[in-house]
Amino acid sequence: MNSDIAIMEFRPGPGGEEAKIWAGDLMRMYTRYANILGWKVEQLDDFVIRVRGPEAFAKLQYEAGTHRVQRIPATERHGRIHTSTATVAVLPEIPETDVTVRPEDIEWEFFRSGGKGGQNVNKVSSAARIRHKPTGIVVSAQTERDQYQNRQVALSLLRAKLWEQKELEAARIAGDARSVIGRGMRAEKIRTYNFPQNRVTDHRINKSWHNLENIIEGKMQKITEALVQNQA
Repeated sequence: MNSDIAIMEFRPGPGGEEAKIWAGDLMRMYTRYANILGWKVEQLDDFVIRVRGPEAFAKLQYEAGTHRVQRIPATERHGRIHTSTATVAVLPEIPETDVTVRPEDIEWEFFRSGGKGGQNVNKVSSAARIRHKPTGIVVSAQTERDQYQNRQVALSLLRAKLWEQKELEAARIAGDARSVIGRGMRAEKIRTYNFPQNRVTDHRINKSWHNLENIIEGKMQKITEALVQNQA
């Protein structure tokens, strides 16, 4: 496992458009956080990024779980506070030697990317999607201009998700909930971002921080450091 690479996936929870906006806000927050630290960020799919930098996975792994936001959505006409959630998975990049993907277990689909990249991306079926038949896991990659590159990215995502599934099952059997933290434990509600009270609370260490606007802009080193220290 390479501790300098983290794959982050952001999945909107129930709540319609506001949940999608919140998932996008989280992706932007972590992208800015990575930029502040001088890490490199690549967008692999609509809600998936790959972060490269010293100890990126080691520092980001505790961000996995359900993030709850309480705020007045831009689409709210009557000023009511809404609660929405988005889940974050933080996965390492897994070498081919660690997780084997058998060709007969996968189905490929190629399609035209709807993202950035100019005419080539939109006119050529360069985007790749994989369905892993034994597990039903589906991943896609569409940000590279070349189909081969997107195939490699999609395979990397699939290996990471298969690794995650194996880790979660092993922890479930062992009854070790602590070992699952940071491994894509989507059901765990880890943090609340309360805009009316200008406060972020991490429920695992029962600690709060103010200046929420700065945190959303990526200035969240105090939070990540507190979690790393708590796990030490």
